[in-house]
Amino acid sequence: MEFGFLTQGYLPADRRTHPGAEHEMLMDDLEVCLAAEKAGFKYIWISEHHFLDEYSHISSNDVFLGALGALTSRAHVGSGIFNPLPKVHHPAAVAERVAMLDHITEGRFEFGVGRGAGSHEVKGFHTDITDVNETKKIFEDVVGEFAKMWLNEEYPGYQGKYWDMPPRTILPKPYGPLHPAIWYAAGNMTSFEMCGRRGMGALGFSLDELPRTEEAIKTYKDAVARCDDPIGAWVNDNLIVANGFNSIAEDRDQARRDFLAGGNNYQMSQVFRYHDTFPRPEGFPEWPAVMPDLSEEMLDGFLELGAAIVGDPDDVVTQLKRWEATGADQFLMLRGVKTKEETLRMIRLMGEHVIPKFDLDAEHSTTRQRRIAAGG
Repeated sequence: MEFGFLTQGYLPADRRTHPGAEHEMLMDDLEVCLAAEKAGFKYIWISEHHFLDEYSHISSNDVFLGALGALTSRAHVGSGIFNPLPKVHHPAAVAERVAMLDHITEGRFEFGVGRGAGSHEVKGFHTDITDVNETKKIFEDVVGEFAKMWLNEEYPGYQGKYWDMPPRTILPKPYGPLHPAIWYAAGNMTSFEMCGRRGMGALGFSLDELPRTEEAIKTYKDAVARCDDPIGAWVNDNLIVANGFNSIAEDRDQARRDFLAGGNNYQMSQVFRYHDTFPRPEGFPEWPAVMPDLSEEMLDGFLELGAAIVGDPDDVVTQLKRWEATGADQFLMLRGVKTKEETLRMIRLMGEHVIPKFDLDAEHSTTRQRRIAAGG
């Protein structure tokens, strides 16, 4: 099982204590990403969100990824996600950015795509739709065109319902063989099946509990095994599980105290403030009401479900073995609500005591799959 790290520019109101707080947060995010590479995290993912105050302040993640790509040498850097819907970013411009990042990183870029997080974000661009599910059709009108843009000397052009363009040469062409790995942010079983059937890696950002994860992995792996017509030139057989509820310290009790005092309840409320396509748990308050502080009993419940990774390094190894047993290809840890100091501690302990017990292969799985698909 490989390991990834994601940050999204989380800036709650109580951290805006001075005029430079937003800049400080962005620079801190860059610092912890570089620490993650040093510690042995193979993948670093940067989200793209728009208009989601407090929850995520990284909108132009291609800029962040360009800086990160130039400052790293081993870790793969990925868009978690780029939004390729034409009213957000023109598909040809997205294809150009992906190829540029493939060059800047010399083949270390991972191309994750998605449709946006809930109605507040989606309708900021798509003012004419009433149901965010309509973006599924727009996405289908776009996603199959990227490989054609990269692999044809001249892209033949496109005439669709939601966008069109004349024949043009899309430049640059990707750096490495074929093109970067394509991933999709899947949120339900239908999406996981589609993702596997179309040969895309699955960004399972919603897979934070073991029972649901086991179902999603079976759905995805069954579908990807039957994939005979991928949207790209090769099949990215990869599923990521994600966990933002983590707190790791040398002392187990300290890790638990940090978790319970860290504001996870506020961030959970932010999730359901904006992700209104997620099913709201029974009894969960509606924004601007915030769920109560978490208790010891709630933490133990999260640990039982696998929804939190909390404790000393030995605890974390035990907890992660449950995730490894599901067949997940990559375990993604989020910065979440932790301070920079807590995040750097977590990253250091993961690198020293945890990652070496799980990831024994020096080569990235997507590098291998891309190389083999190209005949290497």
